Amino acid sequence: MSPSSESTPRGLHSMTGWTLLLALALLGLVAIPLLNVLPSPASPFHVPDYLIPLLGKFLCFALVALAMDLIWGYTGILSLGHGVFFALGGYAMGMYLMRAIGTEGVYRSELPDFMVFLDWKELPWYWLGFEHFGFALFMALFIPGLLAFVFGYLAFRSRIKGVYFSIITQAMTFAMMLLFFRNETGFGGNNGLTDFKRILGFSLQQPSTKLGLYMITVAAVLASYLLCRYIVKSKLGRVITAVRDAESRVMFCGYDTLHYKLFVWTLSAVLCGLAGALYVPQVGIINPSEMAPANSIEMAIWVAVGGRGTLVGALLGAGVVNAAKSWFTVAYPDLWLYFLGGLFILVTLFLPRGLVGLRLRRPQGD
Repeated sequence: MSPSSESTPRGLHSMTGWTLLLALALLGLVAIPLLNVLPSPASPFHVPDYLIPLLGKFLCFALVALAMDLIWGYTGILSLGHGVFFALGGYAMGMYLMRAIGTEGVYRSELPDFMVFLDWKELPWYWLGFEHFGFALFMALFIPGLLAFVFGYLAFRSRIKGVYFSIITQAMTFAMMLLFFRNETGFGGNNGLTDFKRILGFSLQQPSTKLGLYMITVAAVLASYLLCRYIVKSKLGRVITAVRDAESRVMFCGYDTLHYKLFVWTLSAVLCGLAGALYVPQVGIINPSEMAPANSIEMAIWVAVGGRGTLVGALLGAGVVNAAKSWFTVAYPDLWLYFLGGLFILVTLFLPRGLVGLRLRRPQGD
């Protein structure tokens, strides 16, 4: 590479990278929807209706993996609590979907069915406003972001890092899971929120609605990827990677690393909240099990398997691991955790750069 090219920031992608990204966008936004709608169900080219929400779920996990890679792969902060941010975004959207049911529930009440069953007399104050989609979407981003900002400020200001930070994030997700399991918190207890019927007036049972949600998820993942790519290629990205590699030197150069780490940490939580909000209407349920510490650990495995600090690797890892999970939990349900653990060990030992490390040559600027 010439000195002049080293002195100027590289673009987001090389021409090859942009071409591949465009091809994936066309596949997700054009080819798959058309193959779902146009061919007859008997055609070998038909994408069945049941596969659309499954792909949408995988894409939500890919968005979480992007968020994890941004904070772990580029900033060097391993979080074992991102399941909380994902679940909070899901609960915010689930609260809107519960309010959208109206009086069509089992008990024909304005209150959600679980509140009627538990003898609640009125809607809790923190449920107010969730009858509006815009408010619910805002809260799906704001609440995870606020929690991350407060938690991160206290932790980073106290110079908590490394394994100690990972432990307290895991403690956070475990505490939040126990809180949401309690019926008196007003979030459905261990059953969570489910039995959704419509979103913005569209029936969630209609294939067209599921296809629309899938396409919105594809667009959200593409936009989030470009945002993350822009950040890591910018001056901010160079600073956070320097924080990852030698934080004390960055501080010696006059940078306040607290602000950089807090920004990336909060943005990562917001992306997880967005993923949760997209996940719930496609899957049809949100409950406290999404906050289980094992889920947050699995999110880190997605990034490790795909390749830390690459973004593309995070997307690849989320897809590969969750596709394997879908197959294993049906064919060999008792072997899934052994496979996941073995996969993580093999990648750590033989593919430290993850699956993207299998590439023999990395194109310039890619």
